[in-house]
Amino acid sequence: MNREDAASPENRNDDEAWHLARLLPPPVTEDLSPERFRHQKELLMNHIDADSRRDSPAQPTTRPTSRLLRPALLVPVSAMALAGILAGGLALGTDSEDRTTTATATQGTGGLLHRLSTVALTSEAPVVRDDQFLYTRSKVREAEIGSGKAVLSPLTETEGWAPQDPRPLKKFGLTRVNGKDHVGNGILRDDNGTPAGLSRPTYHWLASLPTDPDALLAYLRTHVPKDDEQETDQFVFEQIGAFLGGVLPPKTASTLYRAAAKIPGVKEAPDAKDAIGRTGLGIAREDKLGNRTEWIFDEDDYSFLGLRQYRTKDAPYAKAGTLLYSTAEIEHAIVDKAGQVPGKAPESTGKQQAG
Repeated sequence: MNREDAASPENRNDDEAWHLARLLPPPVTEDLSPERFRHQKELLMNHIDADSRRDSPAQPTTRPTSRLLRPALLVPVSAMALAGILAGGLALGTDSEDRTTTATATQGTGGLLHRLSTVALTSEAPVVRDDQFLYTRSKVREAEIGSGKAVLSPLTETEGWAPQDPRPLKKFGLTRVNGKDHVGNGILRDDNGTPAGLSRPTYHWLASLPTDPDALLAYLRTHVPKDDEQETDQFVFEQIGAFLGGVLPPKTASTLYRAAAKIPGVKEAPDAKDAIGRTGLGIAREDKLGNRTEWIFDEDDYSFLGLRQYRTKDAPYAKAGTLLYSTAEIEHAIVDKAGQVPGKAPESTGKQQAG
């Protein structure tokens, strides 16, 4: 290779991409044959080259690099996206799909969701035992409508300990709101307790869900609540959003994002804000009643920040633009006891155990 070739934009992009890849953990490829991995790697590098050629004529030398996505614009593959594709051996397509099909899958309304799906596969799967608890800490604001008008509550801190026991349970662990403890009860009419499932998603139950997005979408559409006044797809969208506020198996998280990309009406919502004002990249869907729900993700590492719901139409209880619900996810962890805060010894109170 001569000096001019080494300095070409294409070679600089290749060098930068491989340098970024070497800074990341070793790729996990035990489920991928060497031939398949080389094929996916070639697709990725072709995709980087195509993005670079498309951007070069119109992009100044000071092109910003802090955002992975801009609205309706695909930027060159970042370190995180590169890690997702190399570590997962994935180009969001089947073996028979070519570079054109793969590039198309990452653009349009599903572009952010497909990137989230790719990044999810780079997450390290935690070891979770059935006798442990999922700890979550979040900030929440919620509108009360009992008076006939939506009145937004102050920002509250909520901690939760969800049991991972798959057996039917009559109590759902422990919830702490602004320091006050509440023991969660089982679903009504579940006299024998509620097993792991849609109403009580444990880590291992989530891992058992279909990893094909069409099959997962069909499962959710069959099992979410049905209401003549609400669309089933909105219930599915809300259910996926509820799953996001916790610890997800990487393959399940990846499939959930790809399933969400197939729901009609789902779109990107740039500059969405969570309950504590963090701005991020949003995924939104508006129901036929005039309620818009948004999921918010960090624009740098794609971590889930929270969600919000607000009115888009005037209603007797709220004008358009009224915030109905907003959360900010602060911390997640797997702990040994209900009441245990990560990094601290578990408290010894009799009401901590679920059963």
